[in-house]
Amino acid sequence: MPTTSDVERMLRGASLRVTRPRVAVLHAVHDHPHAETESITGVVRENLGGVSHQAVYDVLRALTAAGLVRRIQPPGSLARYEARVGDNHHHLVCRSCGVVADVDCATGEAPCLTASDDHGFVIDEAEVIYWGLCPGCSAVTSS
Repeated sequence: MPTTSDVERMLRGASLRVTRPRVAVLHAVHDHPHAETESITGVVRENLGGVSHQAVYDVLRALTAAGLVRRIQPPGSLARYEARVGDNHHHLVCRSCGVVADVDCATGEAPCLTASDDHGFVIDEAEVIYWGLCPGCSAVTSS
């Protein structure tokens, strides 16, 4: 987990002003991967006290635009945020409880970026979502 100094350096490196809400939100995303906005807001409020939902949304938008966090939204799910950026990893989503886990590309470095027909697009990201049951939900289903 990054220190406060690390987080401040990340913000400055992305040409963002260092503010208490930005530091707190970035820490929350690092500490709670795949959290939705409501959870992030709760963590930030524990650390800073009163902060509005809108402030957290604004910070998340700025951090996403700066490339410091990644926003994912599996179909049927709320938007979630993660600090793992800069690679082309994918996600596993439990159909029952909604837990999300990271998974690296299956065969080497970003193989899914080579489409069978790119239609002239310059592809820089592919989104793959694996769906199933997590071990906990699978155990409940089979008992």
